[in-house]
Amino acid sequence: MTTTSQPQPGASVVSAGELISTNPATGEEVARLPVSSAADVKAAVARARAASDWWAQLSWRERRRRLLRWRSLLVQRMQSLAELMHREGGKPVDEALLEIVSAVDHAAWAAKQARKVLGRRRVPGSLMQLEYAGYLEYQPYGVIGVIGPWNFPIFTPFGSIAYALAAGNAVVFKPSEYTPAIGQFYVDAFNEVVPEHPVLQIVHGGGEVGAALCRSGVDKLAFTGSGPTGAKVMAACAESLTPVLIECGGKDAMIVADDADVAKAAETAAWGANFNAGQACVGIERAYVHAKVYDDFVAKLVAETERIDTDTQVGPITMPGQRDIIARHIDSALADGGRALLGGPDSVRGAYVRPTILVDVPHDSAAVREETFGPTIVVTKVASNDEAVTLANDSAYGLGSSVFSKGQGMAIAARLRTGMTAVNSAFAFAVLPELPFGGVGQSGFGRIHGHDGLKEFARAKSIAKRRMPSTPALLTFRRTPAGMKLAMAAVKFLHGRSR
Repeated sequence: MTTTSQPQPGASVVSAGELISTNPATGEEVARLPVSSAADVKAAVARARAASDWWAQLSWRERRRRLLRWRSLLVQRMQSLAELMHREGGKPVDEALLEIVSAVDHAAWAAKQARKVLGRRRVPGSLMQLEYAGYLEYQPYGVIGVIGPWNFPIFTPFGSIAYALAAGNAVVFKPSEYTPAIGQFYVDAFNEVVPEHPVLQIVHGGGEVGAALCRSGVDKLAFTGSGPTGAKVMAACAESLTPVLIECGGKDAMIVADDADVAKAAETAAWGANFNAGQACVGIERAYVHAKVYDDFVAKLVAETERIDTDTQVGPITMPGQRDIIARHIDSALADGGRALLGGPDSVRGAYVRPTILVDVPHDSAAVREETFGPTIVVTKVASNDEAVTLANDSAYGLGSSVFSKGQGMAIAARLRTGMTAVNSAFAFAVLPELPFGGVGQSGFGRIHGHDGLKEFARAKSIAKRRMPSTPALLTFRRTPAGMKLAMAAVKFLHGRSR
């Protein structure tokens, strides 16, 4: 992390022990927050350890009540929060408001469903062991560490924070150094409604603070960020066998089948490629379009994209270094024989990147293989829906995907090697609280959201209770030959016949 007295647009700098965040478009200072030392992180985890005992002992109803109050407080203040998101991360206010809406919806769902998903329940027994009753419950880990991203600084961390809290854990949260004030905003709001103990705490800083959190003694760590950093997180956590949840981005593809609603597909692709300036792990970076509808789709996509106001609807690129990656991918696509139907080499203009549509790009180009994380899309003509699936799956990533088809959408979706697919839409899987969110391959592992997301932050506890004498008694050295004979006859009757 650089030390300087003059923050630059989008920079995150440390000065006199303070983290200074700036507006990515103007360089205006947004906030100064204290940087946490390794000792500060360890102390926060120790406080969380004590707080987690109190939080876990509350009833499901009491935790739900507090979490719903937090949700309500954020809704009351969401205009102020959205404006802060615009200043600190560059996100347009409308997009920020939509992000807050989705986040609080997930928080409410987790609070209301936690008991149903995680509470003790009776499970079926076995005809071979009728004397035992089985019970299953999910108990909190204790303290969860969360390392969040800057591109969705509320929605993504909430998938870990709100679900971990609903499961009965305390949380120590390190937001991105590019959006620390946003994280501080909603952590402060939580502590207004839960003032008794430090159930949710925040620590600030760069990679060194994240590394300290990995080694701080948390019981599980949830990370969202780049693949290389995710590997470092896993390595640090492996030193103490701390379990991890990893989400590392994607190179999401849209398939436009021969029977697609082309106008709706083009409208969705224009949004999916460019919302939040393309800085979305589930943004559409590739489109595989059936030859039958290719020309129509491309024409409509260009027209839809030309309607976008970069300044007000897309926003700036948050991280200065990301602009270089976007420029490199555009240049390499053109050098490899591709064409720009919109945008091109001059698309990167200071803090902003003009939406870019690339065609005829070879499949081995960096613009196709690597995550761009900018407002670009590569459109490829395919001879069949089968070819589209094959090319979409030929990626190291496997996070989200999209399919447009009037009659084949579900069948195509099932064949895609991704954790999530939206049919005749994009991103919809992320806003449905019941659906787990996560990927495969280089996109990471583990899930937030839904039943799986709650269980990700709790450990299974199995209980077997004797309810009657064993006949015959087998789990004892006092078992008899007659008892063994009866048991062998029973297992042959139940399991020895082919059916």
